[in-house]
Amino acid sequence: MSVEVRLPAVLRQHAGGQASVPANGSTVGEVFEDLVRQFPLLRGQLVTDEGAMHKFVNVYRNDEDVRYLDKLDTKVSDTDVLSILPAVAGG
Repeated sequence: MSVEVRLPAVLRQHAGGQASVPANGSTVGEVFEDLVRQFPLLRGQLVTDEGAMHKFVNVYRNDEDVRYLDKLDTKVSDTDVLSILPAVAGG
């Protein structure tokens, strides 16, 4: 199953400059694994060395933050769009 993954400008350099890429998987974690297989430079940008979702990246399935769903175990379908956004710090 292929899911559309939208990448922010800061991550596009690791994905050949593409703003949107297809990736296979039935969960967010599987989609991330496929993204890293396609674009190895994304590895440290999406997940930690321990395999957890990186805390400086927000991931949305359609308009839902996967942190409030099942994180990397969140199910996806071929009609879903995953959007990856860098977390913004400030005060």
